[in-house]
Amino acid sequence: MKIATADAMHQLGRKVAAEFKAGDLIILDGALGAGKTVFVQGVGDHLGLTEITSPTFTISRTHHSSPPLIHVDAYRLLINGAARLELDDLDLDTERESAITIIEWGADLAPALSDEYLLIRIDRTDEVREVSAEAFGQRWQGFTL
Repeated sequence: MKIATADAMHQLGRKVAAEFKAGDLIILDGALGAGKTVFVQGVGDHLGLTEITSPTFTISRTHHSSPPLIHVDAYRLLINGAARLELDDLDLDTERESAITIIEWGADLAPALSDEYLLIRIDRTDEVREVSAEAFGQRWQGFTL
């Protein structure tokens, strides 16, 4: 799917969020500036949240909504593209089952967390983004953007 603007990326996040439920793990993969956080802002908008920013320096933020949204930026957990720490070190598992968890830069970390997750890839060429989804596990079978 081609996405031409930040607003369109926000709207895609909002639309896709209607499919999310507590316990879901969503991984966003894409280069810096691809639109990962804008996508999460759309998800947050669907959940009634307005203050979503990138958790690059805090690594994770839990937003209080129903269900809660855990937003993780795993960029600082990577060295040369490989995991430096496990996400388990952030103690997310205690809340993850009752929340929607979205992890930016988490493609290499996701299999250690769950065998059921949705991987959304955002490839950016100039201003146009190509967004695709890959389903892992029974929960996401048949999912399309």
